Amino acid sequence: MVVLGLIGAFLPLMPTTIFMIIAAHCFGRSSPRLEAWILAQPRIGPLVKAWRAYGAIPRRAKMLACSGMACGFALFVVAARPGAPLALLVASLLIGAAIYIVSRPGPPVSYPPGSPGGEA
Repeated sequence: MVVLGLIGAFLPLMPTTIFMIIAAHCFGRSSPRLEAWILAQPRIGPLVKAWRAYGAIPRRAKMLACSGMACGFALFVVAARPGAPLALLVASLLIGAAIYIVSRPGPPVSYPPGSPGGEA
């Protein structure tokens, strides 16, 4: 999961955060040191902490995720030229994922120091 997350940090349309959330969960059960490493990352750590504590996704991440899904679908339609049933299936799956993402709460406006989403 960490490798997929690192790939996603450099490739457009490849998610990063979800793979790091899964990796942190797995490391929480197997390697507290590696879990702490993920949580200490300045870009990913606060997102993982906010997800764990509140099930929260920041507004910017929601917009990027939905935009990425829309671009990915457009590329799929142009490159693969799927038939209508497959295009509708893929569109419905992406719309379902977008609805889930948008329905998640945003993180609290400010995190107190030492809280699950704040700086330690």
